[in-house]
Amino acid sequence: MAHITINQYLQQVYEAIDNRDGAFCAELLSFKHPHVANPRLQLSSPEEKCQQVLEPPYDEMVAAHLRCTYAVANHDFVEAYKFQTLVVQSFLRAFQSHKEENWALPLMFAVTLDLRIFANNAEQQLQKKGKGQPGEMMEKAAEQLMSCFRVCASDNRAGIEDSKKWGMMFLSNQLFKIYFKINKLHLCKPLIRAIDSSNLKNDYSPAQKVTYRYYVGRKAMFDSDFKPAEECLSYSFHHCHRSSQKNKRMILIYLLPVKMLLGHMPTPQLLKKYDLMQFSDVTKAVSEGNLLLLHNALTKHETFFIRCGIFLILEKLKIITYRNLFKKVYLLLKTHQLPLDAFLVALNMMQVEDVDVDEVQCILANLIYMVSPDPPDPMGVH
Repeated sequence: MAHITINQYLQQVYEAIDNRDGAFCAELLSFKHPHVANPRLQLSSPEEKCQQVLEPPYDEMVAAHLRCTYAVANHDFVEAYKFQTLVVQSFLRAFQSHKEENWALPLMFAVTLDLRIFANNAEQQLQKKGKGQPGEMMEKAAEQLMSCFRVCASDNRAGIEDSKKWGMMFLSNQLFKIYFKINKLHLCKPLIRAIDSSNLKNDYSPAQKVTYRYYVGRKAMFDSDFKPAEECLSYSFHHCHRSSQKNKRMILIYLLPVKMLLGHMPTPQLLKKYDLMQFSDVTKAVSEGNLLLLHNALTKHETFFIRCGIFLILEKLKIITYRNLFKKVYLLLKTHQLPLDAFLVALNMMQVEDVDVDEVQCILANLIYMVSPDPPDPMGVH
């Protein structure tokens, strides 16, 4: 494949389309396939040759793909993004004309994935030159993906097996990746609503469901809906392939804070297994009610927590740490009537100096008001 001529390549594309072979068609239009490194296919003006072999809009789609390979070979990702956009637009015109059939779904997966990647690469290239607005190209790529999503979501005529709705979760996951990157999480809501109301939501591939629940869980976490967040992230963690240590670690980065906020502390073995010892002192501090250790742990690993977007979530652990500290005061004094000064002394021992009795009252009122989570216990993940 790496050394075929342009005519041989176009003939293969023609046969794949004619045979409705979506998987092979996807390979021939994917940048994961070795043909993109073939200099014979890296053409700046392939339109005429494509028109000789392929019908519209496939000729436009393949010509744009070949021009995209030319741009990538010249390390021009802005041009690559432009031509990949044309690939997706041409594909969409063909896809809409496929009545009651979905053989082209693998092709859609390939071209939309490449579009998101090129949008990201193009943005980075522009920013190095001091040009463009952050998130601008990613947002435009999202618009193209949404066009594909609408076509899939509106396919109500085909039977289940031939439905384009099988493409909805893949596109949702690609859009989630963009929306999280450009920090527009509110745009996830319509996608979640569409998937949740779909009769196929439990029948998508395990890999797609793991990715989907991961992003839905993260969205719930940022909305402070910790129970749904725990449910989704736990599902992703337990159903993620056991060999995907990197992905399981990534899920845990968000699952751990949620579990801790709900009162379930991770074991040292779990943190060591997934190289997440940044959480070790945080866990210890919360369990012991040690505000000083919590402050030091958050400060020490601040860069890591901020980069992961969980620093503010972890700061919410202070209220549970207060609870565990004040519980120690209760156990020491062994009485149900506790003087406020006793709590003030405990806080001063933790080097919380700028606090008075009025603030102690506020902290206690918040602890009484909030629905207390269960006492810390192992997370039940391995």
